[in-house]
Formats: sequence, C-alpha cells, structure tokens
Amino acid sequence: MKVRPLTFDALVAVIVDQVSELDGRVRVLIDGAPAAEPGKLADAVVEPLRALGRSVRRVSLEDFLRPASVRLEHGRTDSYSYRHDWFDYKGLQREVLDPAVDGRVLPSLWNAATDRASRAEYVDVPENGVVLVDGTLMLDRWLPAELTVHLWLSPGALRRKTAEEWTLPAFDDYEPVADLFVRYDHPERPGLVEA
Repeated sequence: MKVRPLTFDALVAVIVDQVSELDGRVRVLIDGAPAAEPGKLADAVVEPLRALGRSVRRVSLEDFLRPASVRLEHGRTDSYSYRHDWFDYKGLQREVLDPAVDGRVLPSLWNAATDRASRAEYVDVPENGVVLVDGTLMLDRWLPAELTVHLWLSPGALRRKTAEEWTLPAFDDYEPVADLFVRYDHPERPGLVEA
C-alpha cells in the first residue's frame, strides 16, 4: 500500500478530476465519521465542479434521519442504534441515488428539529449534473454511486476528535469500500491511499 500526500485543495482537485472523467449524471458519496467533517469536503468540491460547467445538487445524510421513535428507541446514546437505525439509507437510495439517474432528486427527507418530513420539493438534475452526498457509515451498504470517497481517521484521531463518544463503537466493525480511500487524521495534509 502506498500513500500519496496531498493538501486539502489537491484532494478537492483529485475528486473534481475523477468526476470530470465521468459522462452523464454522476452520483458521488463522500463518507467519513462526523469528526472527519465529510460535508466540509463535499462543500469544497461544489464550486470547482460548477466552474467546469457541471450542475451540482448537494445532499446530506443528516437530512435523511429516521424518526426519533426509531432512532432513540434504545436511548439517546445507543451505539448499535447509531450504526443501524439512525440514518435512512433506504430512503436516501429511494429518493436520491436511484432517481438521480433519471434526473430528479429529493434533497431532504426528514427535519430532525421538528421530527417530521421536511416537505422538500423534488429538484431536477441536468444531463451532466452531479449529485454530491456527504454522510457517515454509508460505504458498506452498497449504495449506488459512480464515485465513492472515504475519509479514514485512525482510531486515536477518531477518539480525540469525536464529541459524541458514545458513537465510537459504531465504527468498530465498519469496513467501507471506496474508490478513493483517504487518510484524514490531518485534513490539511490528507493522504490518498493508492494500490
């Protein structure tokens, strides 16, 4: 295994280059523990893609939570529930990833603050559009995507950076499968793992 050192901007450029090589509508999943802030990387990719003439629809797994009655059935700090019951991966696939191929996605499904449906409207994805999704624990569920990125934190970094320590056991058996596997203990100095 070889690790190529990068800067944050160089990592953004790698992702943009990978997407630019794909024709038609493209689904991109950027995955990582909340401590890795996958949304920050996803946000940084948006403008460079738009500069290449690609329309981008940003979606966050945080807007695809399951109802509190399901998420919190075993309490607010149950790591098993966080791993298996917290996020609506099937809803993400049904409302975003599958229909993205045909050009329409639902940008959000659930409003956690009100614990109700978000009532968002479907939005169009142009023929060359990119649907860019950030989230956690997504890449062992075989969700359909043309490009997947995993931001890996070492166990020590994950422990140091995780505010909600009760979630840590959820990552113990997580084995993501990704096109781009990035060592991300230091976001300003990521390392791209190359085969």
